[in-house]
Formats: sequence, structure tokens, C-alpha cells
Amino acid sequence: MGLLNSLGLTGNCENCSRKSDGFFCNLSRETLRALESMRFTNIYPQGAVLFAEQDAPQGVFVICKGRAKLSMTSSEGKSVILRIVGPGEALGLHAVVSGQPYQASAETVEPCQVAFIRRDDFLRFLRQHPEASLNAAQQLSENYQVACEQVRSLGLVHSATGKLAGFLLTCATKGQPTRQGTRMLLTLTHEEIGQMIGLSRETVTRTMGDFRHRQLVSVRGSAVFIPDKGALEHYAEL
Repeated sequence: MGLLNSLGLTGNCENCSRKSDGFFCNLSRETLRALESMRFTNIYPQGAVLFAEQDAPQGVFVICKGRAKLSMTSSEGKSVILRIVGPGEALGLHAVVSGQPYQASAETVEPCQVAFIRRDDFLRFLRQHPEASLNAAQQLSENYQVACEQVRSLGLVHSATGKLAGFLLTCATKGQPTRQGTRMLLTLTHEEIGQMIGLSRETVTRTMGDFRHRQLVSVRGSAVFIPDKGALEHYAEL
């Protein structure tokens, strides 16, 4: 019960108070009701695996509350975090639509409320509701854009300062303007950041310390402030 109470469960999509810009959050009332009839909602603790890389696609997982990470692992055991996903985002969308195995693993990074829609039900839902099909296409397009940006960071930006500066600037696009600069919440560990941009934990820690020394960023707990985006953009281009 403690986990349930701490999450503040969302009852249904139509009356959800935590609507975001995600795939399922901006559908019409009629379409949301159709979705309600086929979804199964579960609570997952931190560290739960929703699906694993190369598994056959059983269905789509939608984050209602909390966050999860998508990652890939090489045969040598090296992991790369593709992205962190939050409320409203559909996981496994590409695999379910294409019929191919899941391309990555999905794991909760904090306690989550997750809705699951079986593959056959979801495909029928898309056929019957054109607006849902359009939203699915838009999310697939956004996922592709994120993947391209990550390939650029991993393969085309060679310096640690450039990689970390680019990562922080990307995070800052969803930040809030304050008197101290753009404010964003960064709850990832330095190891997780390193797994996203191809650096070791030690390098991330050292480079972040250098940024703080140069007053390119300031850190207060999980809040990170960027006083001057232009100055940080200079380092992103190195």
C-alpha cells in the first residue's frame, strides 16, 4: 500500500490529472474510452524489466506515472541508454507495428504505473481510430529524431566536453527560465549519463566539475541551472 499511495494512482485516461504531450494523452474522448476498454494497468517497482531486447512483441507499454529507460547491450556486456521516457510515452511501438522483436530493453528507473495493451488489440485500435494512427506516426518520427541526435553525439562529437554540453543543452529544451538561468531537473546518475553519451562515469564527473568551475552550470541537488546557453553551446561545438 505504501508504494500505491506514494505513486498517486491515475484512475483512467479521460480524467487523468497528469496529462502530458505523450502519445495517448491528447486523444479525443471517444478514442480514450476505446483505449480504456483494452488496457491493463499494473504497478512496477524501480528496476522492473517491462520487456527485453529481442523479445517477441507482446504489446505496447504506456507510462502513466514515473519514468523508465530504454537501453541496448552489446555482446561484451556494454550498455547504452537510448533515452529516458516519462508519462504519456508508448514503449515498444515500433516492434508492435512492424512485428519485429523489441529493439531495446525497457526498465523502470523509479516506481511506475504502466498501462499495457496487447498487440492484436492495439493494431485493431489503430485501424479503427485514425487520430491514434497519426499520433503513433508522430511518436515514431520523434523517436527517430532522438536516435539521430544520439548517433551524432556518440559518433560525430569526439570530445567529452562536447558530448556533455550537447546532452545538457538537449535536456534544457524542456527546462524552465529563472533568474539563475534555465533550470532543469537531472535525476540521472553520472554513470547513466555516461551510458547515454558514450563516456565513463569518471569522465562525466570530471567534466561536470569543470563546467561548474567555469560557471557554465550550477547544481543544487537534482536541479541544474545553465546561466548562459550560448556559452555552453560553444563547448558543444568543440
